Parts: sequence; structure tokens; C-alpha cells
Amino acid sequence: MTQQNSTHKIELAPEYTDILKFEAYPAAPQIEGVWFHALKKNRSENGAFMEYLRLGEDGVQGLPGQLTPRQISVSWAAPKRINAFHIHVKQEQNEIWCVVGGQLMIWLVDCRAGSATLGVKRKLVFSGEQPMMVYIPSGVAHGYQAGEAGATLIYTMDAQFDISDPNEGRLPWNQFGDDLWAEDMG
Repeated sequence: MTQQNSTHKIELAPEYTDILKFEAYPAAPQIEGVWFHALKKNRSENGAFMEYLRLGEDGVQGLPGQLTPRQISVSWAAPKRINAFHIHVKQEQNEIWCVVGGQLMIWLVDCRAGSATLGVKRKLVFSGEQPMMVYIPSGVAHGYQAGEAGATLIYTMDAQFDISDPNEGRLPWNQFGDDLWAEDMG
């Protein structure tokens, strides 16, 4: 005779009941100072148009936080490429990232001493189909893995890259665990 879990209204065979698990949907962990902003992709029969940044005297307008752009760059990631973890600590360098093509799995980890969210890890999946911005403050380690078709990332920084003294410290790709980059077989 099969035993039914008292919380289940549908009886399963024991070999399935014994291994059955249920997903949990906790709120995503927040990192102090990180913010998000959805972009509107306007589509028509001829293609699409999207406003990326609107600039004024005080920097970027209409965002949840402030950033005065000093450099805007584009990065193309090869399919499945992992570009992990870099962090800006020599000087203040805050960034806004936006995926405009393909898909990126992005990891953020708060490494700032004294931060209320020190050690908090946050996974994001951004796509050019539904563009979002994420603001990454200095001291938050960040890295990504491109999807099957690769990805195009546009990012805006409030400091310029200096090739003679790069402000891009590197941590090992697996500093926060190999499993961060493992494929979800869910």
C-alpha cells in the first residue's frame, strides 16, 4: 500500500514521493547601493528603438541614482564566455551595465568592508530582448557568463580607463564557488 503525504491531494507512487522536492521563491538578495532600471524597447514593423541614457548638466537623468559618465564602452562576449570577477578599488569607479544583444548571467558580490550587505551574492540574467540597467558601485565584485549566442554589453563608467594604471583588480573566477557558474539543470 502506498503512503500519501498528508499535504498532497494527489497520490504518487512511493519512488516519486520519496524524491519529490518543491521550489522555494525567496526574495532576491539585495546589495546596498545596487539599483536597477528597466529600459523601454519600442518596436515597430521596421525594427526597434531604445533610449539608453539621457544626459543633463548633472549627469544621467531619469535614473534611480546618479552617475556622471566619463566613458561609455561596448564589450562583445563570445558564446559561453566567463569573464569573472573584477573589482574597482584604486579609485572610485561606478558602472551602469546594460545588455543590448544576447544574454548574460551576471554575478555581483559585495566585498566592501563595513557594508551592511558584505558578502551578499546576487545573480542576474539580462537579455537584449528586455533591456535592463544595473548600477554597480565600487567595491562590488562583478562578472558574467555569456549565453549560447554570446552577448553585447554596453557599460557607462564615471571614471576613464587608464591603460598605464588599470583600476580593474581581478579575483579568481571561482572565488565565490565553482557552482556560481554551473548550468542550472533545474
